[in-house]
Amino acid sequence: MLAYHDVLEARQRISPYVRRTPLIKSVTLSRDLDTNVYLKYELFQKTGSFKPRGAFNQLLQLSPQQCRVGVVAVSGGNYAQAVAYAAKVLGVRTLICMPAYTPKNYLAATKSYGAEVEILPTIADAFERVREYQEQGWTPTHPYDDPHLMAGNGTLGLELAEDLPEVTDVLISIGGGGLLGGNLVSLKGIKPEVRIWGVETEGSDTMGQALRAGKPVPIQPASLAKTLGAPIISEDALHLAQQYLERHVLVTDREAFAAELYLLERTKVITELAASCTLAAARQLKGAFGEDNHVVLVLCGGNASLDNLMEYRQKLGEV
Repeated sequence: MLAYHDVLEARQRISPYVRRTPLIKSVTLSRDLDTNVYLKYELFQKTGSFKPRGAFNQLLQLSPQQCRVGVVAVSGGNYAQAVAYAAKVLGVRTLICMPAYTPKNYLAATKSYGAEVEILPTIADAFERVREYQEQGWTPTHPYDDPHLMAGNGTLGLELAEDLPEVTDVLISIGGGGLLGGNLVSLKGIKPEVRIWGVETEGSDTMGQALRAGKPVPIQPASLAKTLGAPIISEDALHLAQQYLERHVLVTDREAFAAELYLLERTKVITELAASCTLAAARQLKGAFGEDNHVVLVLCGGNASLDNLMEYRQKLGEV
């Protein structure tokens, strides 16, 4: 199981390669929610999401032989770009297996970082293809269910707690659990009393279903928040959530999209639904926060295109 010292070691390892992203108080959101609200702008990380933190921590622990043969990964989203970027910086050969539904902007960005890309019909086909490459000697890296990745992702929480020692609440979205798991460990390691709220969108509630069942449950992701579309939660992330999570919060795609538009209008940044859902959740939880609370929304990614916004508007209508 991931431990606090793993996150500290990851920070030493990856600090030359990742950005310390800003944490800024939002006057508008603080007024709207009657508390003190801060935004952790992780979408300003290189590649547009938090993912390089974990990807660098994975690749920096490869042997020279593994680097020469290459790594292979599955991703239809931000992890693909992160691995491709980290591999380019570190000189590691990389192949990304991507499902056919991958948005064009993600595909183009991944190729621009120099990774080889193979398109498969489904995410299940992509994972099967990775197993075939592994048999040929390639080293697989997992997009969320990996302790090295979680440790790297947990460095976000270290920054947050240092920049806002008075933090009382943190809202983090959940895909496969790699971001949540790492930051449950780092934040609770620094400040045990901090409340951490995990957020999912309807149709991609891998953690919600797992918490109810007491074990990981396979799902068919159906949310518009594609970067939350993991088919099953990490077992380690589930155990950490059972131990440390304050509460699981479920929001609709419509609520996440309304929050996305609000953040665009008021903060001038375009987030993914996977990031704006934290604001939608904070609105649900408004009664849980008071004037003495210091609430952080983790804006985990910003790789949303104009085409995405138009698709959301078409499918969801006016919000």
